[in-house]
Amino acid sequence: MIMLTFGQLIDHLTAGTAGPEQTVDKLETGCPETPVRGVVTAFSASQAVIEQAIALGANLIITHEGVFYSHQKHGPELEQDPVYKQKAELIASSDLGIYRFHDYPHRYTPDGIMDGLLRELGWQEYVAEHRPAVSILTLPEMKVEEIAEHLKRKLHIPCVRVAGNLSASSARVGILVGYRGGGSTAIPLYDQDSLDVIIAGEGPEWETPEYIRDAARQGRNKALIMLGHAESEAPGMKHLAGLLSAQFPGVPVHFIADPPVFRVL
Repeated sequence: MIMLTFGQLIDHLTAGTAGPEQTVDKLETGCPETPVRGVVTAFSASQAVIEQAIALGANLIITHEGVFYSHQKHGPELEQDPVYKQKAELIASSDLGIYRFHDYPHRYTPDGIMDGLLRELGWQEYVAEHRPAVSILTLPEMKVEEIAEHLKRKLHIPCVRVAGNLSASSARVGILVGYRGGGSTAIPLYDQDSLDVIIAGEGPEWETPEYIRDAARQGRNKALIMLGHAESEAPGMKHLAGLLSAQFPGVPVHFIADPPVFRVL
């Protein structure tokens, strides 16, 4: 039996996709020649995810976000921090490979992270257009608060944040995963694409939310729903686990979801 290696699996993930000139995607720990015994996909390679991966016997974690609390490489000052040191020691002692898989899935057509979210919501049939940063949907008409409840139910999350008129009837929806909810990306969509609601992961609170505050004051039925960064992107990594299971049936593949990092008191 030919063993699948870390490098071969990574080549499979990136094949046929043009990555950016500068990318954060790389094998953070481990060697490309190492045979894959099991795979865990996750939004973040958190302490809990690493511990569970070890318990499952997996030796490769595919994480969307960085291992050490930064989108780019962390600074040297972090390496003296006790939290960093304990996590780094656990990774080293377990011989885990950790592959950062951020830029390439966002370059898939459609965006692989977006695709996973839409599948989790059961909304693929309502997509009118996929673009690199946003998917435009035409939903059956419903109130904003009903959309919010659907999101909570399907994503198994306790809350979302909503700005605007909750009782307004809405059908035209834009979805932006991750950190795409900033004003320069989100605000033009309301007018140019006649959107009623934007559902985003997150973005600066003084940009799109303040636009919606003013729109509501002017009597315009526009709304913004913020899911949270992880809540918007974890479904994409869950979908990836399903794809890998189908493509490599001899390799155990698991998706591990962390609970929401924030608690609402």
